[in-house]
Amino acid sequence: MKMKPRSSFLLLDNRLTDDHCPYVFAEGWFIDANNQAMRFGDLPSWAIELSTLIREAICLGDVNVGVGSKMTNEDEDACPLPSDLLWREPFFDQMIANRYNPGEGICAHVDLMRFDDGIAIVSLESACVMHFSQAEPTGTVLDTGHLKKGDREPTKIPVYLNPGSLVVMSGDARYLWKHEINRKPGVQQWDCRELEQHRRTSVTLRKLLASPS
Repeated sequence: MKMKPRSSFLLLDNRLTDDHCPYVFAEGWFIDANNQAMRFGDLPSWAIELSTLIREAICLGDVNVGVGSKMTNEDEDACPLPSDLLWREPFFDQMIANRYNPGEGICAHVDLMRFDDGIAIVSLESACVMHFSQAEPTGTVLDTGHLKKGDREPTKIPVYLNPGSLVVMSGDARYLWKHEINRKPGVQQWDCRELEQHRRTSVTLRKLLASPS
Protein backbone atom coordinates (compact mmCIF):
# COMPACT_ATOMS: atom_id res chain seq x y z
CA MET A 1 0.00 0.00 0.00
CA LYS A 2 1.42 3.36 -1.01
CA MET A 3 0.30 6.92 -0.59
CA LYS A 4 -0.93 8.39 -3.84
CA PRO A 5 1.14 11.24 -5.32
CA ARG A 6 -1.60 13.72 -4.48
CA SER A 7 -1.36 12.65 -0.85
CA SER A 8 1.30 15.36 -0.53
CA PHE A 9 3.55 13.81 2.06
CA LEU A 10 6.99 15.39 2.11
CA LEU A 11 10.00 14.33 4.17
CA LEU A 12 12.99 16.64 4.11
CA ASP A 13 15.73 14.73 5.91
CA ASN A 14 18.25 16.80 7.87
CA ARG A 15 16.94 19.96 6.16
CA LEU A 16 16.66 21.65 9.54
CA THR A 17 18.90 21.24 12.58
CA ASP A 18 18.72 21.04 16.36
CA ASP A 19 19.61 24.75 16.51
CA HIS A 20 16.06 25.58 17.59
CA CYS A 21 16.21 23.30 20.67
CA PRO A 22 17.78 26.00 22.89
CA TYR A 23 14.97 28.40 21.96
CA VAL A 24 12.33 25.81 22.87
CA PHE A 25 13.97 25.07 26.21
CA ALA A 26 14.60 28.75 26.95
CA GLU A 27 10.83 29.31 27.00
CA GLY A 28 10.78 27.44 30.33
CA TRP A 29 7.93 25.22 29.18
CA PHE A 30 9.42 21.89 30.19
CA ILE A 31 9.83 22.37 33.91
CA ASP A 32 7.93 20.87 36.85
CA ALA A 33 7.28 17.68 34.85
CA ASN A 34 5.49 19.59 32.06
CA ASN A 35 6.11 18.02 28.67
CA GLN A 36 3.80 20.00 26.38
CA ALA A 37 3.19 23.61 25.48
CA MET A 38 0.77 25.25 23.03
CA ARG A 39 0.63 28.70 21.50
CA PHE A 40 -2.19 30.25 19.48
CA GLY A 41 -2.16 33.42 17.39
CA ASP A 42 1.10 35.32 17.79
CA LEU A 43 3.94 32.79 17.88
CA PRO A 44 7.38 33.31 19.46
CA SER A 45 9.90 34.99 17.15
CA TRP A 46 11.93 31.81 16.79
CA ALA A 47 8.80 29.90 15.72
CA ILE A 48 8.08 32.55 13.06
CA GLU A 49 11.67 32.15 11.86
CA LEU A 50 11.19 28.38 11.84
CA SER A 51 8.03 28.81 9.75
CA THR A 52 10.02 30.82 7.23
CA LEU A 53 12.71 28.13 7.09
CA ILE A 54 10.02 25.49 6.50
CA ARG A 55 8.57 27.47 3.59
CA GLU A 56 12.07 27.92 2.14
CA ALA A 57 12.83 24.21 2.58
CA ILE A 58 9.68 23.31 0.65
CA CYS A 59 10.61 25.73 -2.13
CA LEU A 60 14.11 24.27 -2.44
CA GLY A 61 12.68 21.16 -4.07
CA ASP A 62 12.53 20.46 -7.80
CA VAL A 63 9.78 23.04 -8.26
CA ASN A 64 10.75 26.71 -8.29
CA VAL A 65 7.73 28.62 -7.02
CA GLY A 66 7.88 32.37 -6.52
CA VAL A 67 5.45 34.60 -4.68
CA GLY A 68 2.82 35.78 -7.12
CA SER A 69 3.99 33.42 -9.86
CA LYS A 70 1.47 31.31 -11.71
CA MET A 71 2.09 27.60 -11.30
CA THR A 72 1.49 25.19 -14.14
CA ASN A 73 -0.47 21.98 -13.65
CA GLU A 74 2.82 20.09 -13.72
CA ASP A 75 4.21 22.31 -10.97
CA GLU A 76 1.10 21.83 -8.86
CA ASP A 77 1.48 18.05 -9.10
CA ALA A 78 5.12 18.17 -8.02
CA CYS A 79 4.87 20.79 -5.26
CA PRO A 80 4.12 19.25 -1.84
CA LEU A 81 1.79 22.14 -0.97
CA PRO A 82 -0.73 23.89 -3.20
CA SER A 83 0.17 27.53 -3.78
CA ASP A 84 -2.76 28.82 -1.70
CA LEU A 85 -1.38 26.95 1.32
CA LEU A 86 2.27 27.68 0.65
CA TRP A 87 1.75 31.46 0.46
CA ARG A 88 -1.04 31.95 2.98
CA GLU A 89 -0.44 34.54 5.70
CA PRO A 90 0.26 33.74 8.37
CA PHE A 91 1.75 30.45 7.25
CA PHE A 92 1.06 29.02 10.73
CA ASP A 93 -0.69 30.49 13.76
CA GLN A 94 -0.74 27.53 16.13
CA MET A 95 2.19 25.64 17.60
CA ILE A 96 2.54 22.68 19.91
CA ALA A 97 5.89 21.68 21.38
CA ASN A 98 6.31 18.27 23.02
CA ARG A 99 9.16 16.64 24.88
CA TYR A 100 9.33 12.86 25.02
CA ASN A 101 11.58 10.78 27.24
CA PRO A 102 12.83 7.41 25.93
CA GLY A 103 9.88 5.05 25.64
CA GLU A 104 7.32 7.85 25.25
CA GLY A 105 5.64 8.38 21.88
CA ILE A 106 2.36 9.36 20.22
CA CYS A 107 -0.66 7.18 19.48
CA ALA A 108 -2.00 6.81 15.95
CA HIS A 109 -4.12 9.83 15.09
CA VAL A 110 -5.32 12.28 12.47
CA ASP A 111 -4.93 15.93 13.49
CA LEU A 112 -8.12 17.69 14.55
CA MET A 113 -10.35 19.10 11.84
CA ARG A 114 -10.18 22.55 13.47
CA PHE A 115 -6.81 22.91 11.75
CA ASP A 116 -6.41 23.78 8.09
CA ASP A 117 -4.64 21.67 5.51
CA GLY A 118 -0.85 21.82 5.49
CA ILE A 119 0.79 20.66 8.74
CA ALA A 120 4.52 20.70 9.49
CA ILE A 121 6.35 18.59 12.08
CA VAL A 122 9.99 19.20 13.02
CA SER A 123 11.60 16.27 14.86
CA LEU A 124 14.56 17.14 17.10
CA GLU A 125 17.20 15.51 19.34
CA SER A 126 16.55 11.78 18.79
CA ALA A 127 16.15 9.62 15.71
CA CYS A 128 12.87 7.71 15.51
CA VAL A 129 10.54 5.85 13.17
CA MET A 130 7.13 7.36 12.43
CA HIS A 131 4.48 5.00 11.05
CA PHE A 132 1.64 5.93 8.71
CA SER A 133 -1.51 3.87 8.22
CA GLN A 134 -4.81 4.55 6.48
CA ALA A 135 -7.72 5.99 8.42
CA GLU A 136 -11.41 5.82 7.58
CA PRO A 137 -12.48 8.03 4.64
CA THR A 138 -14.03 10.47 7.13
CA GLY A 139 -10.61 11.00 8.71
CA THR A 140 -11.45 8.97 11.82
CA VAL A 141 -8.96 6.43 13.05
CA LEU A 142 -9.56 2.79 12.27
CA ASP A 143 -10.30 0.82 15.44
CA THR A 144 -7.66 -1.90 15.51
CA GLY A 145 -8.71 -2.99 18.99
CA HIS A 146 -11.88 -4.69 17.72
CA LEU A 147 -10.66 -6.55 14.66
CA LYS A 148 -12.69 -9.63 13.80
CA LYS A 149 -11.04 -12.99 13.28
CA GLY A 150 -9.42 -13.04 9.86
CA ASP A 151 -9.27 -9.25 9.61
CA ARG A 152 -5.89 -7.74 8.88
CA GLU A 153 -4.41 -4.84 10.74
CA PRO A 154 -3.86 -1.79 8.54
CA THR A 155 -0.56 -1.76 6.69
CA LYS A 156 1.91 0.55 8.35
CA ILE A 157 4.43 2.56 6.34
CA PRO A 158 7.61 3.31 8.31
CA VAL A 159 9.39 6.65 7.86
CA TYR A 160 12.81 7.22 9.44
CA LEU A 161 13.29 10.63 11.02
CA ASN A 162 16.74 11.97 11.81
CA PRO A 163 17.10 14.86 14.24
CA GLY A 164 16.26 17.91 12.15
CA SER A 165 13.89 16.06 9.81
CA LEU A 166 10.88 18.00 8.53
CA VAL A 167 7.58 16.27 7.75
CA VAL A 168 4.93 18.17 5.78
CA MET A 169 1.45 16.71 5.30
CA SER A 170 -1.41 17.94 3.15
CA GLY A 171 -4.26 16.46 1.17
CA ASP A 172 -4.86 12.75 1.78
CA ALA A 173 -1.73 12.46 3.91
CA ARG A 174 -3.17 15.03 6.29
CA TYR A 175 -6.80 13.85 6.33
CA LEU A 176 -6.86 10.16 5.39
CA TRP A 177 -3.66 8.84 6.94
CA LYS A 178 -2.95 8.60 10.64
CA HIS A 179 0.57 8.88 12.00
CA GLU A 180 2.16 7.54 15.16
CA ILE A 181 5.51 7.07 16.91
CA ASN A 182 5.57 3.97 19.11
CA ARG A 183 8.71 4.09 21.24
CA LYS A 184 7.97 1.07 23.40
CA PRO A 185 10.92 -1.34 23.80
CA GLY A 186 11.50 -3.41 20.67
CA VAL A 187 9.22 -1.37 18.39
CA GLN A 188 11.62 1.26 17.07
CA GLN A 189 13.35 -0.85 14.43
CA TRP A 190 15.20 0.32 11.32
CA ASP A 191 17.50 -1.68 9.02
CA CYS A 192 17.04 -4.76 11.21
CA ARG A 193 18.30 -3.04 14.34
CA GLU A 194 16.64 -1.37 17.28
CA LEU A 195 17.23 2.36 17.48
CA GLU A 196 18.93 3.79 20.53
CA GLN A 197 16.43 6.17 22.07
CA HIS A 198 17.15 9.53 23.59
CA ARG A 199 14.99 12.42 24.69
CA ARG A 200 13.04 13.67 21.68
CA THR A 201 11.48 17.08 21.10
CA SER A 202 8.96 17.87 18.40
CA VAL A 203 7.52 21.16 17.17
CA THR A 204 4.26 20.97 15.19
CA LEU A 205 3.02 24.02 13.30
CA ARG A 206 -0.54 24.36 12.04
CA LYS A 207 -3.04 26.95 10.81
CA LEU A 208 -6.38 27.34 12.55
CA LEU A 209 -9.45 27.36 10.35
CA ALA A 210 -11.43 30.56 10.37
CA SER A 211 -14.46 30.46 12.66
CA PRO A 212 -17.75 30.18 10.76
CA SER A 213 -19.50 33.53 10.63
